Amino acid sequence: MNEAETRAELIDPKLRANGWGVVEDSKILRERNVCKITDGRIQVGGDRKKPLIADYILVYKGIKLAVVEAKSDELEVGEGVAQAKLYAQKLNLETTYSTNGNEIYQICLKTGEEKRVEDFLSPQALWEKTYSDQNDWREQFASIPFEDKSGTWQLRYYQEIAVKNTLEAIAQNKNRILLTLATGTGKTAIAFQIAWKLFQTRWNLNRDGKEDLGYYSLPTAIY
Repeated sequence: MNEAETRAELIDPKLRANGWGVVEDSKILRERNVCKITDGRIQVGGDRKKPLIADYILVYKGIKLAVVEAKSDELEVGEGVAQAKLYAQKLNLETTYSTNGNEIYQICLKTGEEKRVEDFLSPQALWEKTYSDQNDWREQFASIPFEDKSGTWQLRYYQEIAVKNTLEAIAQNKNRILLTLATGTGKTAIAFQIAWKLFQTRWNLNRDGKEDLGYYSLPTAIY
């Protein structure tokens, strides 16, 4: 089978069997527009190299947890390992997979462990692998989608990482957070999305254990 057939006949059913797209709050991102990581490096003359596009991105509770690189079942499972690692590094993910539908190769970029496995981790198992501690604010922040102007605006991969890491620091109750980015990299967009999620979760009303004042009580200021 070619890659498209392998994905439809072998990989998609295995992902569903392990709860992806079935368990509540789990998603499988497949479309090229939502799985595109970069537009490709700009070269001399203005042309771009080939864009980086993941085959699958596994999302649970609003957070991207892993990449799956798919290859035809006629190829060795190791053929996709380099791409799987590259995409996970770009997205700052701990776990990534390469699969040809018959075999699954799991890689942990945090520990360096690589091995063949029988199945993909379930959404909850992958969540617990990524986050060893329970944190209500992490889940509340993740439950608020990015403001995307009705689908016309999508953060770049490094902007999304900056927002995620900042909110994780806030969830961990860190009082000093510094973001440093070059000119033209979208600091305003990052700041807006952070403020958007803080605003929508009513963080500055609830963070000190104050009583929730109701659905219509939104913050009047963001600090």
